[in-house]
Amino acid sequence: MTTTPDANGFFGAHGGRFLPPDLVPVMDELTRAFERYRDDPEFLREFDYYQRHFTGRPSPLYFCANLSRRLGGAKIYLKREDLNHLGAHKVNNTVGQILLARRMGKKKIIAETGAGQHGVATAATAALMGMQCTIHMGAEDIERQKLNVFRMEMMGARVVPAMSGQRTLKEAVDEALAAWVQDADNTYYLLGSAVGPHPYPMMVRHFQSVIGREAREQILELESRLPHTVIACVGGGSNAIGLFSAFLDDADVAIQGVEPSGRGLTPGDHAATLTLGTPGVLHGFSSYMLQDEHGEPAPVYSISAGLDYPSVGPEHSHLKDIGRASYVTASDADAVDAFFTLSRTEGIIPALESAHALAQAMRLAPTLPADAVILVNLSGRGDKDVAQIERMLRAGEISAPR
Repeated sequence: MTTTPDANGFFGAHGGRFLPPDLVPVMDELTRAFERYRDDPEFLREFDYYQRHFTGRPSPLYFCANLSRRLGGAKIYLKREDLNHLGAHKVNNTVGQILLARRMGKKKIIAETGAGQHGVATAATAALMGMQCTIHMGAEDIERQKLNVFRMEMMGARVVPAMSGQRTLKEAVDEALAAWVQDADNTYYLLGSAVGPHPYPMMVRHFQSVIGREAREQILELESRLPHTVIACVGGGSNAIGLFSAFLDDADVAIQGVEPSGRGLTPGDHAATLTLGTPGVLHGFSSYMLQDEHGEPAPVYSISAGLDYPSVGPEHSHLKDIGRASYVTASDADAVDAFFTLSRTEGIIPALESAHALAQAMRLAPTLPADAVILVNLSGRGDKDVAQIERMLRAGEISAPR
């Protein structure tokens, strides 16, 4: 099967472009550049060089022997994107897009970030390529992710707080887009997830597909068979679509995305877009969306700053519609339990985002036979979340499992 978008950028009923007229030629220019360079031998040679020697690919596939034994049932493997340079999958995409921006003659980079991992990856790659960099980040997320803010600033980026609305990821995207429009001739907007107007969802999937290609080869080498289920967390959906892309044609492989149910499935307490959302338009594309009675984005929440977005990548919406992937939820409490459990059984501290996917694997494993394999994308490491978890434990807002 294929989920390549049509000429207008739609995956089934989702995607496309919903833009003011002055941005249409900008997106046309980007589309032409991506189509020109995506298979260009020199571009691919340079991209592969930086993936190997800057990012540190390939990332390993790790068997969680202790955790699997503790849970019983299926074997759990982790695709270790947390071991990439900078600690997450985001750098796969920033390297590709900044190489593209350089070929387009752009001098400045602008980006949004939620948990800060995309901002850190953008700042680092911009520093590597000698480009100016501005990162828009919600003021609430800046408070939660002070370490990542400092890392961005260390590498020369200017971090601009988004002060409107809930002051999280949605507002960071709003303000980054507004700033980009002011100088689109010289500036490249480096979108961090598989969302936004065409060609961004297709382009981000393309650069993140390395996750799935490697994971598929690695599990066949280690187990001589494909996994029973592949699992990834879903906010906007870039790490998930990168993993899923390699298994879409394997009908026997179940695909599960995990969204944050936060404090509960009442409005304002979660960001479970594919679970409870309805079709809508946000940030220049159509997809499932959490919205109020007026069609405006609804308030969202997650313990994880990288998952609190009221929409989702259009390819995920299409995969839901056609039944090729299923989307479930994990709560804050589930994620915290998985965060501590992996730390204590395997000595690996996962990002809170990734802990949502791990929580689903921990639920699923005991229900499957011992010869089944679950493959989880560990999209990032939890160093960035340790201070937040420590504060919440001290305040009594969460409790560590015994």
